[in-house]
Amino acid sequence: MSRAHPRELGVLAALVLLVAVTAAANSRFLSGQSIRDLLLSAAVLTVLAAGQTIVVLTRNIDLSVGSVLGLSAFGTADLLSAAPGTPLPLAALAGIAVGALCGALNGALISYGGVPALVITLGTLYVFRGIAHSWAAGRQINAADLPRPFLNLGTATVAGIPVLALLATAVVLAVAVWLHSYRSGRELYAIGSEPAAAARAGIPAGRRVRTAFLLSGSLAGLAGVLYAARYGTVDATAGQGLELQVVAAVVVGGVAIFGGSGTVLGAALGALLLTCIGTSLAVLRVDPFWQQAVVGALILAAIGLDRLLTARLAARAARTAGAVRTAPEVSRGS
Repeated sequence: MSRAHPRELGVLAALVLLVAVTAAANSRFLSGQSIRDLLLSAAVLTVLAAGQTIVVLTRNIDLSVGSVLGLSAFGTADLLSAAPGTPLPLAALAGIAVGALCGALNGALISYGGVPALVITLGTLYVFRGIAHSWAAGRQINAADLPRPFLNLGTATVAGIPVLALLATAVVLAVAVWLHSYRSGRELYAIGSEPAAAARAGIPAGRRVRTAFLLSGSLAGLAGVLYAARYGTVDATAGQGLELQVVAAVVVGGVAIFGGSGTVLGAALGALLLTCIGTSLAVLRVDPFWQQAVVGALILAAIGLDRLLTARLAARAARTAGAVRTAPEVSRGS
């Protein structure tokens, strides 16, 4: 596992400060039920942020994750509603498969079509949402239509910790290990840092980008399954607008929007911080408009900080290179 990055520590410090201020204003904020609700709300966003991190590291973006979540959530709920005896693991795999298909389509269009990911995923965002509306045909699946064991997944706890939060943590750890310890994961950083150099080094950039979108889609599919279990009521609008929160969580968590740096742990902290901000501002009875403004300000601050750090690192590298070139000349002169 990699060491904590200063930007991750900054997010963690902001999270601790926010919790302390909110708890000072309202002591019930730190009650067991409030913490469980906070972790449950952050679980779905964390899984989505883990997938988005993989994509952003390659200097791409996936704006379709909210629609993929909605399609997967409705598909899973519709399957369990129509066939209540379906084993839950099979239903979960079906939801993940829906997400994987969407991710594979995104990756293929971007890799083979040579079109920017922003354009492709903006288009598929509407395509997938349209498919969900066509599939649902105005229907809404309620908790009464779903089997009780599936709904229990959304509220169950282990040692007081929600199962959904444990699943999200397992996803983050698995992605972190892959990015840090496996060559295919580390190559994503090389592709995002310097695509031309990565190509000269023989890294199969196209295949890696397709894999990144496939994983992002699969995790969005898993998030759809968790969403259906968490809320119990699903229609074609599930997850609408969630893609912007996911991108915000990743950027606030220190993942460079221009690719090549950042960690999935930072993205998970970003998801937790954004969820905590929403809860805290509601507890403090702040106008919802200002909640959106705070999130927007956080994104701008994170991007500004990222550009500042990048410029300082580039300047330091230039000074180091200049010192290396000067050293032999000094040696010859002496």
